[in-house]
Amino acid sequence: MRLTLRQLQLFHAIAQTGSTTAASVRAALSQSAVSGALADLESALNVMLFDRAGKRLALNHNGRTLLPLARAILRDAQEIEQVFQSGASAPAPLRLAASSTIGSYVLPPLLASFQQQWPRARIDLRIGNTQSVVALAGALTVDLGLIEGPCRDAELAALPWIEDEMVIVAAPGYPLLAASGGRLGVRQLRQARWLLREPGSGTRETVEQALMPHLHHLAQASTLGSPEAIKNAAVAGMGLSCVSLFVVRDLLATGQLVQVPTTLPRLVRRFSLVHRNGILSGPLRAFALHCGIAAQALPKSTQAPQT
Repeated sequence: MRLTLRQLQLFHAIAQTGSTTAASVRAALSQSAVSGALADLESALNVMLFDRAGKRLALNHNGRTLLPLARAILRDAQEIEQVFQSGASAPAPLRLAASSTIGSYVLPPLLASFQQQWPRARIDLRIGNTQSVVALAGALTVDLGLIEGPCRDAELAALPWIEDEMVIVAAPGYPLLAASGGRLGVRQLRQARWLLREPGSGTRETVEQALMPHLHHLAQASTLGSPEAIKNAAVAGMGLSCVSLFVVRDLLATGQLVQVPTTLPRLVRRFSLVHRNGILSGPLRAFALHCGIAAQALPKSTQAPQT
């Protein structure tokens, strides 16, 4: 085998810093040693990994393919070192990002049951909107993203996950409901004040795609930046909102919100897991399986999860 961990470490450093000079400072080596390691790696693989623009190096297609594989190998090597330095199995890292609805309402019980099964798993969860989660997964800042909107990053693989029903809700005393005496039609829905998520949110995009073909425009809309803010504003009587049933199930049960009957068709979307095309480590693969993703849909694992 002609590849070495040192070559992969320096490749990773160059990819992060954009030059062999900056990578040499990070690795405490000479610039010539870093350049030589990169040349050896490209020779061993028989491909170029960067596009050269003066002193700047930008990952090309080959480099972008190698980067997640190299990171997985380096992470596994680091875990091996930790095992033998500490004399005990190192906790398995789970670097996750989830869009707001999933992170706040769907994931907590899944994470709790996963940690009961794999008590040594270490969980690092970031929560944002779909756009920010896709960006984190694309930059390999996290290993796995869970989103409620579409993924348009061609370098990310999207695994269809669970179905989510979207419902239109309002406070029981919302004036438009009392005046309608039954289902709200298109004209009444156009007159309503709507409570919407911010641009970049998967929920916002789903709602617009579902409502606009019927309503054409929302004359009155307020933008709120989280599912909690949306449902609390709805409870306070600020307007109608179309949200995930996961978000408002508790308030529908207590009567603080009611599901608004309309003439619109039932709205269902599907959550997805996204990751950079490459290898999932054993713990990440175990987590995806725990979420209900079919084993045949997952990329190859690098190691077994640790209990």
